[in-house]
Amino acid sequence: MIDERVVPPKRPQEIPLETHGKQKFFVRFTLAQRYLHVALFTSFLGLAATGLPIRFSDNAWARLFAKAVGGFGAILFFHKFCAIILTLSFLYHLKDLATRVFVHKEKGIFWGPNSMVANWKDVQDLVGHLRWFVGLGPKPKFDRFAYWEKFDYWAVFWGMIVIGFSGYAMWFAPFFARFLPGWALNAVLVVHGEEALLAILFIFSIHFVNTHLRPESFPMDMVIFTGKETEEEFKKKRTLEYGRLVAQGKLETRVGEQPAYWWVNFAKVIGFTAILIGLTLLVLTLIGYFGSS
Repeated sequence: MIDERVVPPKRPQEIPLETHGKQKFFVRFTLAQRYLHVALFTSFLGLAATGLPIRFSDNAWARLFAKAVGGFGAILFFHKFCAIILTLSFLYHLKDLATRVFVHKEKGIFWGPNSMVANWKDVQDLVGHLRWFVGLGPKPKFDRFAYWEKFDYWAVFWGMIVIGFSGYAMWFAPFFARFLPGWALNAVLVVHGEEALLAILFIFSIHFVNTHLRPESFPMDMVIFTGKETEEEFKKKRTLEYGRLVAQGKLETRVGEQPAYWWVNFAKVIGFTAILIGLTLLVLTLIGYFGSS
């Protein structure tokens, strides 16, 4: 037992928040980033839900879906509408990056611990993680963005360029035919469909598992919806970033307010609905590949 005559009791302002039944919350994503994510995943779900019936139009489920929404013409209309939303979201992200680099002169976007660009540590983390999976080493400590988060980001980034260009080339074929040979226009049809299927398989399996179904996040990682995480989550998931902020004396600059209870519950409904839709579309994709009409 500690002798309080030797060690004076802490003043109220020195007592950790946890002793009052509260938790500290730290900001990970800004409001703009969260809104952008909502626009991205809703438009992507819309593109997947409308693109799959077109791609597998000979399947019974695709014909039933088309009949329910007013035909394949209606499906194509909503597919194009979602494509515009996704394109605008992507362009906004590029504009935001350009502003941060050339206007605000922000450092560390293309290299360093806060960058989404892969570096040698990501390779070491990947190898270390694989060794940890089979019991041959300790679990690596991660920084602000883990290697699988960077992989997710660049997979989507690359997919946006390939799927976007091929889709608009089909949409505005007369315009692109002015400077593209006929075989190229035929090729974009194949590229668009196959790359889109690859994106669906990736997002609804790999991304879902990496983000939500890992043991430390199961059944859902709420940080992309609330923008904040608890101090325990911060320490556990991003140990190196947490330690760096402590060493620099900047940890308190990241403290935010606790997310409202109603918003957390609302976000859970949205998140679980999106996951359910995604898994359903994943099953329909597999049926389209291996099933019969």
